Amino acid sequence: MPRLPSAALHRAGFANQPTSSHVDDGLRWSDAFIVAPCRCAPPENWPEPEELRRCSVWLDGELGFLKKARVLLALGSVGWEAALGHFARRALVLPRPKPRFAHGAVLRLEGAPALLGSYHVSQQNTNTGKLTPAMLDEVLARAKELF
Repeated sequence: MPRLPSAALHRAGFANQPTSSHVDDGLRWSDAFIVAPCRCAPPENWPEPEELRRCSVWLDGELGFLKKARVLLALGSVGWEAALGHFARRALVLPRPKPRFAHGAVLRLEGAPALLGSYHVSQQNTNTGKLTPAMLDEVLARAKELF
C-alpha cells in the first residue's frame, strides 16, 4: 500500500520529519496510524470484492485496537467503502442513501470516528494532478479540525 507522503504528514504535524528513506531513519508519527482494507497486491492494483471481504477481519481487528481514534481518513473509494463496511459490521446505522465517496467528504456517526475521504495517494492520482500536495494538505488540515 502506498504511504501518505511523509512531507504532507510533516506539514500537518503528524510526522517529525518530511522524508523517510529507510526503516531506521528516525521517522516518527504522532496521532496517525495506517491500516489497509486489502492485504494482498491485487491485479491491476484494484481489489476484488471477495479479496476485501476476506481481509475485512484484519481491518476490523486493527481498527478495534484503535480505541481512541477520532478520525478515519479513507484513501479512495475502496478505503471509503471498507470503512462503511467496518461501521456496518459494528452494527452502526448508516444513513440512507449510503454516503458516497468524494474528496473531502465527511461522515459523522454516533459511536464512531468521523470518516473523511481523500483521493488515494497513488502515483496515478498524484502524477496526473487528480490529487495535488495542496489538496492533500487541505484534507489533512480537515482531519486535524475533526480530531
